[in-house]
Amino acid sequence: MRAGFRPTIKRVALAAVALAILVQIVPYGRGHANPPTTKEPAWDSARTRTLALRACGDCHSNLTSWPVYSNVAPISWLVQRDVDDGRATLNFSTWDRPQRTHDIVEVIADGSMPPWYYTPLHPRADLSAADRAALVQGLRATLAASPAPPGSGGRSGQRDDRERDDARDQDERGRP
Repeated sequence: MRAGFRPTIKRVALAAVALAILVQIVPYGRGHANPPTTKEPAWDSARTRTLALRACGDCHSNLTSWPVYSNVAPISWLVQRDVDDGRATLNFSTWDRPQRTHDIVEVIADGSMPPWYYTPLHPRADLSAADRAALVQGLRATLAASPAPPGSGGRSGQRDDRERDDARDQDERGRP
């Protein structure tokens, strides 16, 4: 049984290497564009801007730093998806367009942003309690003084997934 096990491991390893090479052919995830900034919020302070871009900027601005691993599939696919989704939801570099700002302060305050899987590779984004509190306070002031244009934000003004799901659930139940 031991003699038959070794060739199986070699075949699996060769198949894994071949698959890793083949997925590099998929073009998605390597179009790392940083479009020009059209307008930023009128930040309440330089510190708020620094904290926001440090913790949120790679996904929520057009100032994304693209690390080397963002060019290697399948990781590149995940990075591209996160940046595309982040920019579509909230983009500090396109403040002249509608943004989804209704829960920005809450997701930072409760620690769900930046996501847990982002901070190990980007330790600068892992805010201390004091920095998190300063960012929350600064964003509240910034949003009050410099609100984004009216609209739902997100991709081309579409409702976000939760709103769409809620509307679908209400339709299925026959209630408004």
